[in-house]
Amino acid sequence: MQRKLNKMYYEPLLQKIRDKSAVLGVIGLGYVGLPLAVEKALAGYRVIGFDVMQSRVDLINSGKNYISDVSGQSFDTVVKNKSLEATCDSTRISECDCIAVCVPTPLDHYFQPDISCLVSSAEDVVTNSHKGMLIVLESTTYPGTTEEVIGSRLAKKGYTIGEDVFLAFSPERVDPGNAVYKTKNTPKVVGGVTKNCTALAKELYSSVLESEIFTTSSPRVAEMEKIFENTFRNINIALANEMAVLCKKMDIPVWEVIDAAKSKPYGFMAFYPGPGMGGHCIPIDPFYLTWKAREFNYHTKLIEVAGEINNGMPDYVISRVADQLNTCKKAINGSKVLVLGLAYKPDIDDIRESPSIKLIEILMQKGAVVSYNDPYAPAYNAFKSVEITKQSLFDADIVLIATNHSAYDARFIVDNSKLVFDSRNLTSGIESDNLQKL
Repeated sequence: MQRKLNKMYYEPLLQKIRDKSAVLGVIGLGYVGLPLAVEKALAGYRVIGFDVMQSRVDLINSGKNYISDVSGQSFDTVVKNKSLEATCDSTRISECDCIAVCVPTPLDHYFQPDISCLVSSAEDVVTNSHKGMLIVLESTTYPGTTEEVIGSRLAKKGYTIGEDVFLAFSPERVDPGNAVYKTKNTPKVVGGVTKNCTALAKELYSSVLESEIFTTSSPRVAEMEKIFENTFRNINIALANEMAVLCKKMDIPVWEVIDAAKSKPYGFMAFYPGPGMGGHCIPIDPFYLTWKAREFNYHTKLIEVAGEINNGMPDYVISRVADQLNTCKKAINGSKVLVLGLAYKPDIDDIRESPSIKLIEILMQKGAVVSYNDPYAPAYNAFKSVEITKQSLFDADIVLIATNHSAYDARFIVDNSKLVFDSRNLTSGIESDNLQKL
């Protein structure tokens, strides 16, 4: 009797996934959710996308793609054949057999987790849930969130997880602008509350993606795995940043040091310094772990120090800019500074947590007259991207390279500027009296 009970909702849902009659829902239609929704629709499922922003919903339903990593042709296909639609109506969650939650998990002003969007989505999902539903959380968060935030609410509603509803965590792995690895071919990690939960989630992702599906023993393992990925990068970038500061004091070119070190075919992985951390994951996720660690009376010293180093880089860059201006008997106050690049990394339009924004804020606080150029971000607040010309470069007292977009002609910039500070090594191989590098 017990075995039959365990299979009562599992097997019908498994069959729906296999024959692709399952209706899939994706909550949150940003950089993670929309690419995932499109891939699910391309795989042959009917997909309903949910978002609180009516503007996003209207864009999708009118066939307008707003995420550069989503193929325009693929987007057009799934919208025109009506396999993907979007809505702000959370009650339509009840129409779905499987739900993926892909909402933002930022930090608050005190660098503590802000899971308000996740909590709101969890309440919407549970309120509109039904037996035989699979719920997968993809938002990056601290270990234990899946069960504490979603699982507890399902239990309060009277569900038995693994028997009549199914719950798993599968961390998003999105690298905006990556030309090789997209949603479809990036290996996926899945950890369910029970074996049935894991099996269903694996089956679903296997039917959509072309990548390996790696399973873990629990959501907590998968949640920790994701934070470990980004903490690894955060710490190694902090090491590169600290090396940059030390190399400057020792009059050693850090970029040449890194190039020499990466000639070793084993035991070394190249990370690079810069003006600060950007993107939605790497600057944020480690703080989720440090916050959760305090619950266990443990302080993640290495992670916290790495965060301090990376968060201090914008101020360090501006101090270097001030020193360079000082060589021409100029102060930052009143100087014209042209910032090149607003996006947090090259050749994308994503400005989330971009260090360029922090650089601009510090410069303005110090009285600089700031302008910027970014071919991928034509406007930001009251700013509009200015064109890079001989005149616009010469008019600036200093040009600060904050993002190394491939569209930038490093030689043209150096040759036509009074002073250039390069925080991204765009000017690799160029030597000039008016050029300084991080």
